[in-house]
Amino acid sequence: MHLLLNCLRMKQRSYLASMDEVVLVFPNQYRKLHTTRSWDFIGLPLTAKRKLKLESDIIVALLDTGITPDFHSFKDDGFGPPPAKWKGTCEQYANFSGCNNKLIGAKYFKIDGRSDPSDILSPIDTLGHGTHTASTAAGNLVPSASLFGIAKGTARGAVPSARLAVYKVCWASDGCADMDILAAFEAAIHDGVDVISISIGGGDPNYVQDSIGIGAFHAMRKGIITVASAGNDGPSMATVTNNAPWIVTVAASGIDRDFRSTIELGNGKNVSGVGVSTFNPKQKQYPFVNGIDAARNSESKENAKFCFEDSLEPKKVKGKLVYCSLGTWGTEAVVKGIGGIGTILESEQIFEIAQIFMAPATIVNSSIGQIITNYTKSTRSPSAVIHKSHEVKISAPFTASFSSRGPNPVSQHILKPDVTAPGVNILASYTLMKSITGEKGDTQFSEFTLMSGTSMSCPHVSGVAAYVKSFHPDWTPAAIRSAIITTAKPMSQRVNKEAEFAYGAGQVSPTRAVNPGLVYDMDDFAYIQFLCHEGYNSSILSVLVGSPVNCSSLLPGLGHDAINYPTMQLSVKSNTGTTIGVFRRRVTNVGPAPTIFNATIKSPKRVEITVKPTSLIFSHTLQKKSFKVVVKAKSMASMKIVSGSLIWRSPRYIVRSPIVIYSP
Repeated sequence: MHLLLNCLRMKQRSYLASMDEVVLVFPNQYRKLHTTRSWDFIGLPLTAKRKLKLESDIIVALLDTGITPDFHSFKDDGFGPPPAKWKGTCEQYANFSGCNNKLIGAKYFKIDGRSDPSDILSPIDTLGHGTHTASTAAGNLVPSASLFGIAKGTARGAVPSARLAVYKVCWASDGCADMDILAAFEAAIHDGVDVISISIGGGDPNYVQDSIGIGAFHAMRKGIITVASAGNDGPSMATVTNNAPWIVTVAASGIDRDFRSTIELGNGKNVSGVGVSTFNPKQKQYPFVNGIDAARNSESKENAKFCFEDSLEPKKVKGKLVYCSLGTWGTEAVVKGIGGIGTILESEQIFEIAQIFMAPATIVNSSIGQIITNYTKSTRSPSAVIHKSHEVKISAPFTASFSSRGPNPVSQHILKPDVTAPGVNILASYTLMKSITGEKGDTQFSEFTLMSGTSMSCPHVSGVAAYVKSFHPDWTPAAIRSAIITTAKPMSQRVNKEAEFAYGAGQVSPTRAVNPGLVYDMDDFAYIQFLCHEGYNSSILSVLVGSPVNCSSLLPGLGHDAINYPTMQLSVKSNTGTTIGVFRRRVTNVGPAPTIFNATIKSPKRVEITVKPTSLIFSHTLQKKSFKVVVKAKSMASMKIVSGSLIWRSPRYIVRSPIVIYSP
């Protein structure tokens, strides 16, 4: 077992570490959550081909904040009993209605024993995060799902016929403890799940001292693929988390949908604001006042500009719309709390995420704000009304600004993130134990809501992994990851200047991932070779693997990076002439045979890329072929990124591997 305890003295830790049955002792840390059109947008429509019997045998595990079991996304109408491989349980818990043939397992982990006054000791989801991710990955089809009529459509997961097993490891006040995460991984492995989805980040970036990395390594050895969120610390570079090569690391992208609210001024002119206001106005117009003009006194005028608490005179605000500069979230709650009708907020920020308001509100830029100001100056009795938000179409995909970027801070040889998936304004199931804004006084409770983050993009790829697994139940985690990476749709560096460090191989493409043509496969020994190449010593690796490892006696991994990864990355020193990287790769033909794949190379300026051989001839399915890629890159300015690619083409398939060259 793995043991993580915060309360031990050094002598006690040493004693425990010496015990045969204890794999590793390290300090417990608390992590954070990486907080529907999306499936159609990435090419998985309702009409997509499915193997329903095999899909119903797939079990997707969520390590998150729990679940709301009695929502429509998790009903078991039409489901048979759980698959025979399922070894898990579902106990009776407080405020938890129990499991069924859809939600076949639910457990919680709170090993530190500390009570959380804001949560409940059961798998019930008081935050909505885990319910949202679970329904995104494998929720049922729910027609006419919406947030009070907004974003209306059929909500669904990638694999609606699959089963769900939920492991609550994150708590409202305490976050997500390493000891709980590791215990949940071990439970999910024992229970017989097929895919583990974990939208959690933070912790030690070291591959062999990170609870998610350790848990995912153990899962991989049992044939279970782990998909994890890349983090929400973008656009800063080298912030990507969950970087182990045996994890699929997912960035977040935007889809082609946003939300606007029409502001109708008293002179009949309409302007538009951003954000989500769920309220239909009860009057055609409301009196309108600027926050500065509603100041409580002359000393509070500066704060009244931002409509801060205690800065406004209630008599001047009651029954009116108030115009404020955006200083902090919750302004509409302040205005509502003293009798105001709604709030128009001015800000020059660009908002990818649709802010949901607890009272009528919207956000405008200074240009629209000037139109509104000019109108208010033109009349003694200005009025306006904010209409309920509606959908608009926007250009997409794009990498979300919040999505954590590479390069990989742990290894310069592994490109992370791996792929990107929708993570902006995703509609999915939520909870009725928390309002949709979490603001005091909010009376809006909904079975569905919009959420954003790599937490939302992660279950999209977890669902895709389950979808691929339903067609290829015998594929290894590495083969499934390879299929997802090499079939991803390339994204534009013109839109995303950090290129692959922002989006990995590109936007996930579910139906193409089912038939990739070739896969870059690996077993656990290949990862051990890689870790030896990365400089991890034998004693540390023995702890991770659970048996003695002697790097000096192992056959070393081949090539520049010593791993058969579907992408290639070369770090170039800025003060040297030419940097050369030789990458050794082996692919397995998973398509029909005989067939021939021919190589196409795309090289950026100042970089020469060659491949030998240039053709791969397969006489039968599952045949393996090796090749060599040589990258020669001239010195470049610090923090420069250039992108190339290797594409293997056959009459039926396109197998693309990004090649990233950068200067740290």
